[in-house]
Amino acid sequence: QVQLVESGGGLVQPGGSLRLLCAASSRSLFGLNDMGWYRQAPGKQRELVASVTSGGRTNYADSVKGRFSISRDNTEDTIHLQMNSLKPEDTAVYYCNAGVVVIATPSAPSKNLEVWGQGTLITVSS
Repeated sequence: QVQLVESGGGLVQPGGSLRLLCAASSRSLFGLNDMGWYRQAPGKQRELVASVTSGGRTNYADSVKGRFSISRDNTEDTIHLQMNSLKPEDTAVYYCNAGVVVIATPSAPSKNLEVWGQGTLITVSS
């Protein structure tokens, strides 16, 4: 199957910056459709932070517009989330998400999957 591995989380002071990386990998041939970052704070539902299509069109939650920037490298199968001017309310576990097409082989048909990373914790606190 396809795996998404996130990195770049940690503790940062209010007003600081962090950059998250999500890398997709698999032993199978695959293609990536929309990719994005979600977050889940304690006691709250998971919410979309930012997304990017395979063509580079982006979408942001109102709460992060102007502060966060999502980017994508289709040759490396990665996305980044640059987070600036971080606030305590940005504290959450951040998850990478991707729509994946696993390419057909002689022994198996193609498959469409929704894949999640394991999550990375971001804590914004002084």
